[in-house]
Amino acid sequence: MSRFGSLDIAFNNAGATGEMGESHTVSLDGWNRTIETNLTGAFLGAKHQIPAMLENGAGSIIFTSTFVGYTVGMPGMAAYASAKAGVIGLTQVLAAEYGPRGIRINALLPGGTDTPAATFKTPEERSFVEGLHALKRVAEPEEIAATALYLAADESSFTTGTALLADGGVSINRV
Repeated sequence: MSRFGSLDIAFNNAGATGEMGESHTVSLDGWNRTIETNLTGAFLGAKHQIPAMLENGAGSIIFTSTFVGYTVGMPGMAAYASAKAGVIGLTQVLAAEYGPRGIRINALLPGGTDTPAATFKTPEERSFVEGLHALKRVAEPEEIAATALYLAADESSFTTGTALLADGGVSINRV
């Protein structure tokens, strides 16, 4: 606000898979940390971004969610899937609350993306993850960024409350 005078776009992109394992083995602390990072963090970001956008009478908030827990249940990821599904619910509620005041709120659901956080331990592991996608590859970070830019731009001016898949077809692929 002090540098640019207004807040027009916010991209809440933080997240962590957290403690993984069969649900009965996940610690309560691991569960809570995953929920706090992914869902509470998204809420707190929006809580502080929305007042600045209300001053403008417009804005676009984008959350990163995931296809996990939305279109695909992946074993060992109960906390992560629950938190990110919660982000989609948060997106819908905030879009309904603030749409009448000019603020659009959407969730971006990427598939596997070739980032440092998604390092593959072996070529076989990478090949397995690529094979889960209909496109038989993982995304380049720039491809996911382009989707986020679409949600931030005027070209998506009639898009709000949506969970937009940019997942390379992992949601529809049946290996």
